[in-house]
Amino acid sequence: MARILELVLNSRRRVDAVPDNLLLLDYLREVVGLTGTKTGCDGGECGACTVLVDDGPRLSCLTLAGSVNGQRVDTVESLGQDGRLSAVQRGFHEKLGSQCGYCTPGFIMASAGLLRRNPRPSEDEIRAALGSNICRCTGYVKIIEAVKYAAELHAGGVAP
Repeated sequence: MARILELVLNSRRRVDAVPDNLLLLDYLREVVGLTGTKTGCDGGECGACTVLVDDGPRLSCLTLAGSVNGQRVDTVESLGQDGRLSAVQRGFHEKLGSQCGYCTPGFIMASAGLLRRNPRPSEDEIRAALGSNICRCTGYVKIIEAVKYAAELHAGGVAP
């Protein structure tokens, strides 16, 4: 069976007919063509598919597309404006917060959600906010440094 899905996706209103069993991850990648959200474990364990739903992080591989009806969804493609990187994107770039990059969109979205809710997080708050994301390449030191730097940039007026 199908339903009508109405949402604001990356600041643009969308209306689509979607099957009841369509995952948000598959909606984003296959229906809309936004491939920044990554398929990782398919079981909600790695965080590569993290998006923001009304500014809160959500694992899109565990979320039915129909369940975000009437809500705002932001993907990694929504960050940055006019060719300029967001604070979190700059943090990951300038502080070398990514290695292979596969997990990076999920980390960036979890970090952006944190900074939207808490613009001056402590290191413990950063670690807690990123606890649902796994990187198989790093020891997380550079990722934490990237988010701290992004918080500094955000405090200076750069959008998270």
